Amino acid sequence: MLSGTHGCHGIPELINKRPVSDRRSAVVPEEASSHSDLIHTLIQFTSLEKRRLTCKFVKKKSHKMSVSTTHGLPFLPGNSFRDTTKSAFHRPQTLSYKNGYALPLRPTAGIGQDPLLSENILQNEMKQLSSQIPTLTYGTPTRSPPRDFIPAFVAYDKKVLRFYGYYKEEVLHSPNEHFYVQPVVIYYYLEDDSICVMKPKLKNTNEKEIKQIKRHRLPKNQPGEHYHWKDFNLAMDMIVYNTVYRITNCDPFTQEFMESQGIVLNDPEQIPGDPHSSRQTQPQLPDISSTNYDRFKQFLTMDRKVLRFFAVWDDSDSLYGEKLEVIVHYYLVDDSVEIRIVQESNSGRDTVPVLLHRQKIPKDIKEVCQPFPSCVLEVSPQDVQEFYSPKNFRVGEELRLMGKRFLLYDCDEFTRKYYEQHHPDIPLKPLPVQQKAQEDCKKVIPPYNGFGSLEDSLQNCLSLIPKPPKKDLLKLLENDHKVLRYAAKLDSQNPNDEGRHFILSYYLSNDMISIFERSRRNFGILGGKFLEKTRIPKPSSTVENPEYYGPADFAIGATVEVFRHRFVLTDADQYVLTYLESMAEQEQIPEKTLSSLRQALGQSKALDPNHTSLNLPDPAAGKMAFSPLSLS
Repeated sequence: MLSGTHGCHGIPELINKRPVSDRRSAVVPEEASSHSDLIHTLIQFTSLEKRRLTCKFVKKKSHKMSVSTTHGLPFLPGNSFRDTTKSAFHRPQTLSYKNGYALPLRPTAGIGQDPLLSENILQNEMKQLSSQIPTLTYGTPTRSPPRDFIPAFVAYDKKVLRFYGYYKEEVLHSPNEHFYVQPVVIYYYLEDDSICVMKPKLKNTNEKEIKQIKRHRLPKNQPGEHYHWKDFNLAMDMIVYNTVYRITNCDPFTQEFMESQGIVLNDPEQIPGDPHSSRQTQPQLPDISSTNYDRFKQFLTMDRKVLRFFAVWDDSDSLYGEKLEVIVHYYLVDDSVEIRIVQESNSGRDTVPVLLHRQKIPKDIKEVCQPFPSCVLEVSPQDVQEFYSPKNFRVGEELRLMGKRFLLYDCDEFTRKYYEQHHPDIPLKPLPVQQKAQEDCKKVIPPYNGFGSLEDSLQNCLSLIPKPPKKDLLKLLENDHKVLRYAAKLDSQNPNDEGRHFILSYYLSNDMISIFERSRRNFGILGGKFLEKTRIPKPSSTVENPEYYGPADFAIGATVEVFRHRFVLTDADQYVLTYLESMAEQEQIPEKTLSSLRQALGQSKALDPNHTSLNLPDPAAGKMAFSPLSLS
């Protein structure tokens, strides 16, 4: 007798191994036309087939124990009958080469040269192997293809259940409240059954969303079980790490998922309040009855239309007060008022253009608010009975705004036309305003203080950031390296100054003078630079209008006063005479100066044939040669 396992795996294979004659005799006869006859015939066919298969299997088992595992029995211990006389177990060759290319071959025999099972099966039987075994129904049912296996982390990816709840946080050392109600959001991730608890951001607070419990599987009890989505429901408590979370509600996706799984959700609850939140709630403002005035129409018709009044602000009542000209703007779009100060140049005032920012100015306030100090009174629209309107602005009359007096003396052309069209009963009476006579302020230059040059010090009086005085560039380029040198001696009452000889150099490029003292052996006074290059004013000139020394003033025998030191010119260079003679007409050199130079240079040559003058080279050479003067 065959077991159930042997019969389950062996019968389909043995059916295919039956002879053709046996398979043909097992066909259901065509005479069974009725339903009952068909069922009876199938039952007989089934019992007959079982009996034949059993006999055939026993016969093959007794035939030299040569049944292999390929004949239907599973390859398990006790189910295989190996032929001990078989010695060939090699597999047939299935690969060959042709023209250098590898070609696969179809095997002609099995392992150990056993015949292939496919050669003993007919084509119709091969088709029946891939089809379903007929059942006791009319026709052959179609088999649906097996469904692909989808893991949980793919099926439930990005699917999260969201529950809303709260927990009570204890407050210590507070006489006003003993607990806070903290709302939370519980996220359940279906892909790995992890849970995350977040504390949402509250309204009108700067707090961000806080993660109360990071994402992981939350323990349910001491044995180690974890929370599952089947454990969740509305209006229930969930204890996590000794904190009781009350679940009150969920989102629509969570509700649909739970109901699809057969879980009946409880009714949602509201998050209760706490003493702290009840004190923070603001009282509702009283309802304000709507008026029939159309603000939207006012905006469409009066947008960018402004009434402009010219006024005078009389602030003479206050300390150091005065009258200032202002411009009052009245915006028709929202009945707001703005006051601007007319800026005057050199008025000495700070540049504050706006005296009153644009706002609606109340005219009449309820009597309840009158005793309250107006400086700290916050007037609401409900406390104001009337605001200032265009009817209150009358040209030629005084207007009081925010405690200040303003005299409206004129308006612009648009304002005048607006009053003629909309308020013809209000007369416009422009008033003449006494304009202040503009005084011509003369610039007074302070006296020279002696520091620096006069031109450089004058720049501090002309501008806040002084600039260097301008130079005559053309004169600098033409007279570069041109120097007039004279020999001089010091006119002093001090006997120690006798015998001191100096060289006075006049620079034609910038009209500056430098003095150099010649050194003498065993004289007791060191020579060197006596005066740096500078412009020397004449003693007869004033500090405001100085007159400086020029080439026309340097005659032989003339006295030059340099900062209270008197120098007498005794000799000059030949270049001085040559230059002055060439420039006599342009520079207006007096004849006295030229004659003194000719006489001094001619006498010095006649008296001393070895006389050496200060020979200056050609100015184009760019160098000066200092040769000693022969001084008596």
